[in-house]
Amino acid sequence: MTLPDRARAVIIGGGVGGTSIAYHLTRRGWRDIVLLERAQLTSGSTFHSAGLVGQLRSTMPLTRLMMDSVALYGRLKEETGVDVGWRPVGSLRLASSTERMEELERQAGWGTSFGLPLELVSAAEARRRFPLMAVDGVIGAAFLPTDGYLDPSGLALALAEGARRGGARICEGVRVTGFNLANGRIRGVLTDQGAVETEVVVNAGGIYAPEIGAMAGVIVPIIPMAHQYLVARIAEPIPEDLPTMRDPDLLVYFRRDAGGLVMGGYEGDPAPWGLAGIAPDFNNRLLPEDWPRFMPLSQNAITRVPALEKGDVVKLINGPEAFTPDNEFLLGESAVRGFYVAAGFCAHGIAGAGGMGAAMAEWIIDGEPSLDLWKMDLRRFGSQYRSQPYTLARTVEVYSTYYDIHYPNEEREAGRPLRLSPTYSRLTELGACFGEKSGWERPNWFAPNAGGQGGGRPTGWAAHHWSPAIAAEHRATRERAGLFDETSFAKIEVSGPGALAFLQRLCDNDMDRPPGSITYTQMLNRRGGIECDFTVTRLDHERFFIVTGTAFGNHDLSWMCKHQPDDGSVNVEDVTAARACLGIWGPRARDIVQPLSDADLSNQAFPYMTAQRVAIGPVPCLALRVTYVGELGWELYCPTEYGLSLWDTLWQAGAPFGLVAAGYRAIESMRLEKGYRVWSTDITPEDNPFEAGLGFAVRLGKPTDFIGKAALVKAKESGIARRLRPLLLEDANAIVFGGEPVRLRDPSATGGGLRNPSPSGGGQGGGSVAGRVTSGGYGYTIERSIAYGYLPSDHATPGSKADIQVFGRWVPAVVAAEPLYDPSGARIRA
Repeated sequence: MTLPDRARAVIIGGGVGGTSIAYHLTRRGWRDIVLLERAQLTSGSTFHSAGLVGQLRSTMPLTRLMMDSVALYGRLKEETGVDVGWRPVGSLRLASSTERMEELERQAGWGTSFGLPLELVSAAEARRRFPLMAVDGVIGAAFLPTDGYLDPSGLALALAEGARRGGARICEGVRVTGFNLANGRIRGVLTDQGAVETEVVVNAGGIYAPEIGAMAGVIVPIIPMAHQYLVARIAEPIPEDLPTMRDPDLLVYFRRDAGGLVMGGYEGDPAPWGLAGIAPDFNNRLLPEDWPRFMPLSQNAITRVPALEKGDVVKLINGPEAFTPDNEFLLGESAVRGFYVAAGFCAHGIAGAGGMGAAMAEWIIDGEPSLDLWKMDLRRFGSQYRSQPYTLARTVEVYSTYYDIHYPNEEREAGRPLRLSPTYSRLTELGACFGEKSGWERPNWFAPNAGGQGGGRPTGWAAHHWSPAIAAEHRATRERAGLFDETSFAKIEVSGPGALAFLQRLCDNDMDRPPGSITYTQMLNRRGGIECDFTVTRLDHERFFIVTGTAFGNHDLSWMCKHQPDDGSVNVEDVTAARACLGIWGPRARDIVQPLSDADLSNQAFPYMTAQRVAIGPVPCLALRVTYVGELGWELYCPTEYGLSLWDTLWQAGAPFGLVAAGYRAIESMRLEKGYRVWSTDITPEDNPFEAGLGFAVRLGKPTDFIGKAALVKAKESGIARRLRPLLLEDANAIVFGGEPVRLRDPSATGGGLRNPSPSGGGQGGGSVAGRVTSGGYGYTIERSIAYGYLPSDHATPGSKADIQVFGRWVPAVVAAEPLYDPSGARIRA
């Protein structure tokens, strides 16, 4: 097809990802769409994909993409005339250990809250559904009847046909050679057959996506991995409705293929490929068979399906697939405005292509997705992923542990240490047990603090990645004082003559406060959902200092830059690395800090939610009187080179008062007791501030309009249907982690706390699933297991009875008034 001079959007890549985006853009009414494919449709990774479609993921938005895909696959043949080979035969996932069965019980809870008909079945029932399997060692299984498999090439061709019918042009044999950029925006695509003017480009290039992104200066952290599966013929009859089956303890998966069986898996010694670049003519090609690497998986497969031992191997398929450093998709707009990425599908591209394409079309046309896609957002990866060795180490780690049981609070090990606080050496000397976030080494707890803390160890999954030091640091901060290194917090400075007006337009709170004021606020999307959540300190009339979560700096910076005016009146700068941050909190915090400073640190002279420039010993600091633990104290920001001196000064001064070095796990426990929200779990782009209990930070009457205001006004007029509430579990040993279904005892309760309610059967009190846990843990001061979740407003009052499903068991709980700790706020204002 002739290449046009101009297009509304250009999609690069003719696999299931690119064709799905083209299809959904045309479904939304965009006709002037061009899809460029360097060779032929499906010639990258799509043609050699195994074709399994599984829906359950760890969060509702990710699961929703898969569910939307399944809904699409069921109608594509009738709509386009192209058979996608969709077989909704269901799926089995086996458990051969107690720990694996617990994982399935947890996933069954997710399925209940996500609206999936997942059921736990016995080993005998699993064998009835998959008669070829041996049940040796199998304890049980999970069965999801709406899963299945399809023909990947057929899927791509059906989507392409649908896109063509909608007006899209599909140009095969066209190679992209570069891009036209101006003022940080995409202006056109250069190809070996001419240029196409456009303001929207989607890089759906699969294993070639990093090369395409580099032409625009965009990091696309993908490593191609050689993934193998075989097709075999066996003597035993294979039922037409044989479900797909995954055996994670043996690292293998199976599905029916015409008269045979497909078997593949994820080995512990993966084979990265194409690290020196991919040959220009690598199209419609496979890699050489690698039997030595595949043999352990083959032996495992025979253990589970003995008929394979005497079966005939039709072929061993070895093809490169694009994997990311955290095994999730790469979606969204890059720092180059108008340049989108949809790649790195980590062997889930077939399962998620339909929903992903719809989400990307929405993102492109509406400016933002309606689902919370942060876990798939391109912006979650920082500049350290410019390094291929770092990206490789992280990606190899996730591939090699693909089927491992990943317990909550698990820490990654590859590529560490990388980003270090100036206090790192001192924290190490003090026995810090480090975790990692966004490349930063951060103390989770300090091992010596565990001494003398007998008993109290949680049971089950909560006992993994835990230490009695967490409780000790929590209690010491509540009773005396704790010193925390928070240098990893992302820090952004907004300045210029237009800074105030800029922030007023983006923030729902009023930013027009005197210098020295600290304001807690959110930035909202047009639907009123929470895009950013942070504190803003006004340094002077034209300078503002924003502090946000370690993992959210890129996201929040990008959101602001997206709305930054072009007239140069506003400068937005990431200053994270320029300033260290230490937090000191607890009832003795003022006793420790006051002798170190000439400034008056009394409550009258230095009230809560204000900032001052002070000297702490020899160190110049910007002191913010804020807290994320619910105690008196300050965050102290200083130039990075002073960070170690500041720690030593405070540490020495705090010794007589029982100051402890404390870590992030203690912070998490204390913030739960105080009810402080976490963006990406408790509050997301799908939740508005009134639902989240953050209406106190909204100023609908401020003199300037802000993004999302109209949606909030409408929401208030319509009535707030759901509320985020704390629940206290009656069993203190039942610890929740997020995603668990919540059912109210009142039989009149509905699923108003859920975006997609689903009935649940049996259990205490009947009723239906009305919400799901957003976050949870143990509060060591109130000595209770805590869960937060959205509930229907009519049933969210304190005292309402509920049940939470914890590893298959319904545990009674009660809705509590918040905050659970220090409800008057007297401690933080002391």
